[in-house]
Amino acid sequence: MSAEATQEPPPVKQPTPALQVLYCGVCTFPPEYCEFGSSLTRCKEWLNESHPDLYPKYYSDEALQAKVGTLSLEAQTKLEKETAKKEAKAEAKADAEKKKKLASQVVIKRIERNKRKFVTSINGLEAFGIDLKKAAKLFAQRFATGASVTKNAAGTDEIVVQGDVSQEIFDMIDEANEESSGGGKGGKKGLDVLKGVVIENVDIVEEKKKKSNE
Repeated sequence: MSAEATQEPPPVKQPTPALQVLYCGVCTFPPEYCEFGSSLTRCKEWLNESHPDLYPKYYSDEALQAKVGTLSLEAQTKLEKETAKKEAKAEAKADAEKKKKLASQVVIKRIERNKRKFVTSINGLEAFGIDLKKAAKLFAQRFATGASVTKNAAGTDEIVVQGDVSQEIFDMIDEANEESSGGGKGGKKGLDVLKGVVIENVDIVEEKKKKSNE
């Protein structure tokens, strides 16, 4: 038997396991980069609650001392001021967005066309960060009918769904957000595109077809 016949095959190279990277649940950066964002305080709270074993690695007295040990007192003071300024700006922006949402209104309108035919328009969802095209697609699939994003008389975008489905759409929005006010994650499977709407700010109205002699 030749040497070639008895030669063992080369070992199979094992794939290198994927590197597991932890991302902050607040700013979405890895924890070591949270300090460069605008929400360091909330990032620290998240890490301490979600990964208490890693918190000392980044924010213990020893870790902080090692981090700033190479900085001059002037540089440390400047860094602290910049971080505080970023956080204050981010908090002010978040507060303004929250107030805007609370003041915004979603109007679901049942509109009568001719011969007892109806369409349903939904206006104001964009104020809550809803993607109108995705929401229209969801309504079209749910009701097996036409649904599209159009400009209304005021020049703003709204969703128009064929058929009288005003109450059903209200119920979908309610179901998608029913747990949000209680601190839960909120939302049901398939309704995620409607998450974020304050249900107390949703109204159903009716617009009847004007008679020809009016």
